[in-house]
Amino acid sequence: QVQLVESGGGLVQPGGSLRLSCAASGIIFSMYNMGWYRQVPGKQRELVAHITRNSADYADSVKGRFTISRDNAKSTLYLQMNSLKPEDTAVYYCNTKPTSFSWGQGTQVTVSS
Repeated sequence: QVQLVESGGGLVQPGGSLRLSCAASGIIFSMYNMGWYRQVPGKQRELVAHITRNSADYADSVKGRFTISRDNAKSTLYLQMNSLKPEDTAVYYCNTKPTSFSWGQGTQVTVSS
């Protein structure tokens, strides 16, 4: 059974940083392109960053502030988020890209003073 478990969210002031983690189980993690997605209530879930074996790409809204990385030995995906803005407030999820598995519970990120 595939499980994607996100963690690391929280409340942070504008300009602050957070590091999200996604622990994957039940899949051969290294074989998949992975992505971080986020969703705000009432809006569609959007892809903010994705990573292949050799490269990463970002949505324009987070480029230069967020860094996606992976540790295949630990089957874990990371998202380092710096210079956070209130508009980054959302529930963050990980999944393959394109999405292949059921969504996890996500981790809430709230950027507010």
